[in-house]
Amino acid sequence: MTVHVLILCTHNSARSVLSEGMLNHLAAQRGSDVKAHSAGSAPSGRIHPFAVEALQGAGIETAGYRSKSWDEFTGPDAPPLSIVITVCDSAAAEACPVFFGGSGQPVKVHWGYPDPSNAEGGDDGKRRAFELTRQAIGFKMLQLLALPLETMDRSALADALAVIDKS
Repeated sequence: MTVHVLILCTHNSARSVLSEGMLNHLAAQRGSDVKAHSAGSAPSGRIHPFAVEALQGAGIETAGYRSKSWDEFTGPDAPPLSIVITVCDSAAAEACPVFFGGSGQPVKVHWGYPDPSNAEGGDDGKRRAFELTRQAIGFKMLQLLALPLETMDRSALADALAVIDKS
């Protein structure tokens, strides 16, 4: 059975999209039955071009990616979510969405990353920040994929995701 993971950020234009792309790419490479989705509480309506550039530079297909509302994941046709990950930067006092959503009660975890679109150094600095963020996200997604997701109970999964957050 597919493990559905929803990654949330406020605008669904950078970090959540990088996360969706990385998790889907890595899961496919490993033959894992994991499907990532991303959404935002206040979607911007566009994917940041540097997010697309960072994913494509890593050989990740970005066709079909779009900035969307988390409302798509609360209705009766939504995939049954196992995990919800927020990736906003609460350390920078950025408002993180709180997901109450539809299908059952997924395990929720916060893995915060600074917003790469706020990086200094002009476009070159932002490009570097997007690539570094993509790499950091990829590291955590590899750890998530190493877990025996199909056999873990909610408590063990929550504990394991919290440990990954500390890495």
